[in-house]
Amino acid sequence: MTDYAAVANEIRRALATAAQADEAMTHLVSILKARIPAYTWVGIYRRDGTDLVLGPFLGKPSPHTRIPIGRGICGAAAAAKATIVVDDVNADPRYLACSMETQSEIVVPVVRDGVVLAEIDIDSDTRAAFGRQDQDLLEAAASLLAEKL
Repeated sequence: MTDYAAVANEIRRALATAAQADEAMTHLVSILKARIPAYTWVGIYRRDGTDLVLGPFLGKPSPHTRIPIGRGICGAAAAAKATIVVDDVNADPRYLACSMETQSEIVVPVVRDGVVLAEIDIDSDTRAAFGRQDQDLLEAAASLLAEKL
């Protein structure tokens, strides 16, 4: 069973000591992937104009290294400036397939002053893998990361 409070504390410590944005993003990806077994693929997309560009990630390589805002689940979350949880990616027409094994996805925008700066994108090979604790943890992490970007 995942101790979400311990993971949150580890994230807080790592992001507080990160000197630069790239270091903060890399630490965040590493902690999430290592500490939560259901997280099969963990990555961060940074905003570049009207696109999201893949930054640090852990998991299988993704063919989607650049996603227009508004396209796919990542693009939809950026456009809405809101977290999107998809329990079954095969039932969501917005899903941009990265891996045949992926069953569910959560995308959390990193927003500062009303502007989406990046997104935390997580896939799981388990259907309906993301609950309220995951969303709360990732939204808190996104708020901390926003201070570094």
